[in-house]
Amino acid sequence: MPPFVTQRHAEVVRDDADARDYRAAFRAAQLAMALVTPGGTVIAANRALGALLGADPAELPGTEAAELVDLAADARTWHAYREVLDGRRTRFRCTRRLKHRDGHVLWVEAGLAPVPDSENVLLSLSDISDWRELQARLRHLQMHDPVTRLPNRALFFERLSAALESSSYERGGTGRIGLCYLDLDGFKAVNDTLGHRVGDRLLTAVATRLTRCADEAGRGPGGGHLVARLGGDEFALLVEDSTGTEQLTDLAQTVLTSLQQPFDLAGQRLSVSASIGVLERPAAGATATGLMQAADTTLYWAKADGKGRWTLFDPERNAHRMTRQALSSTLRPALERGEFVLEYQPLVDLEGGLVQGVEALVRWRHPQFGTLAPNRFISIAEEDGSIVQLGRWVLRTACRQARQWQQDHPGTAPLFVSVNVAVRQVWDSDLVGDVAEILEETGLAPELLQLELTESAVMGSAGRPLQALQALSDMGVHIAIDDFGTGYSNLAYLSRLPVSVLKLDGAFVRGFQDEAHPNPADETIVEALVQLAHRLGLTVTAECVETAGQAARLRRIGCDTGQGWLYARPQAPDRIAAMLAERAAG
Repeated sequence: MPPFVTQRHAEVVRDDADARDYRAAFRAAQLAMALVTPGGTVIAANRALGALLGADPAELPGTEAAELVDLAADARTWHAYREVLDGRRTRFRCTRRLKHRDGHVLWVEAGLAPVPDSENVLLSLSDISDWRELQARLRHLQMHDPVTRLPNRALFFERLSAALESSSYERGGTGRIGLCYLDLDGFKAVNDTLGHRVGDRLLTAVATRLTRCADEAGRGPGGGHLVARLGGDEFALLVEDSTGTEQLTDLAQTVLTSLQQPFDLAGQRLSVSASIGVLERPAAGATATGLMQAADTTLYWAKADGKGRWTLFDPERNAHRMTRQALSSTLRPALERGEFVLEYQPLVDLEGGLVQGVEALVRWRHPQFGTLAPNRFISIAEEDGSIVQLGRWVLRTACRQARQWQQDHPGTAPLFVSVNVAVRQVWDSDLVGDVAEILEETGLAPELLQLELTESAVMGSAGRPLQALQALSDMGVHIAIDDFGTGYSNLAYLSRLPVSVLKLDGAFVRGFQDEAHPNPADETIVEALVQLAHRLGLTVTAECVETAGQAARLRRIGCDTGQGWLYARPQAPDRIAAMLAERAAG
């Protein structure tokens, strides 16, 4: 036989041997494998694949690989699978959940790759069930609170985000979402007095009751409530596909009622209450961060309103809070930018009808919110301490203006100017020194300056506040008690205070509005206050005078001066100047 024939024969024999070896290796391999045609049909399967699926490997040829491994479950997997079969992709891997023929579930990692020098592809399956179970256990530990066994903050936010991202309308949901965000009132005292072990037992017992409330409420429409411990003594109940505000408030009330029942913890009988912030809104457009901020704000309201209650999120209240925050952050810069102005409201002699003085009222011309009255920002200034700087500016501006009027209209009796002073100005600044410096700087006589402090601030003053008031009075400055009759009303204390003026709160004057049917009690109270003030050497100013009838009754009672819209609203300085010019001309 020719040599080339012998060589060719040897190569054929060697190829047949290699093929037999490959087929033997395929059948004996521990890795589950199947050979698949370009059309997706299984043409060979090894014993490992049969064992994995609980099937006879001889029965598998002829079946569709996609059906065998559930590769058509989602469009992305199906598209990648077809790309490998068509030769447009070299390999592909995915994780699938399969069902063994005996009924148990297993997880596999499926791989698909072309067979070299062949049109077919090789499908391989690896059993990763044990790994998946380990991952699930680790995730459970990671996503659950070790004390209460409830979902923790991480899992709660994951569920919340998923609920907001899913299209609930497509699955017949309501498209709404609800939150009850709560914490226990006084829980810190339990830890501090009884120890953390008892505290943990209490948290576990609370978690049990919350879960029971959620389960019972979840049986109705919009069920599927998640209870989570967010940390410390804070818990949250997430209601997906909520049916409206009533569902959430009913759930919150159920929780409060449940928690009000005493807890028996290993011989310790404890009673707790909770404060709950309730939020319910459409899921569309909402974010997890925004929802939790709103829920946290509402929880704060519940505590501020008295604890042991639920409070529903109020957009208007929240807008006011946001506005307050915006004002707080811009108040100090606004002083530097000159956004504050003063208006002046006349103080009129009730007997003669002449303007004797004016009260300086500060306004904030905010670039975003427009002109703001003092009640919108004075409390903020008192909280952050900027009231000292603002008060000093008001005092200097008012004194400078009063002196300017005096210089521009020398032929008329000078007007005194009354300026409001906050208690914090007395404590946090040298008010006496500031007044003395400003009077010297502006040239205004001390008797033309009146400082107003609220009754609650003046009554009971001792130490530094009383010394400051006395020093100012000795300087010649008049001291007035503003809104008299609404605070402590310690009348006996008046004789020991360096006060020269009482300003009756507007509530007394408003009681005079019904001129057809006057209330004798209102008039008796005001008359008694006026007589007492006069016997103590004080003058009396009535605020909020709006009608001629009110003015007449106040004049008859003996009230000295009046202030209100009957005479004039707060006005710009040039209007007061015009009034003085008219008086001089007349």
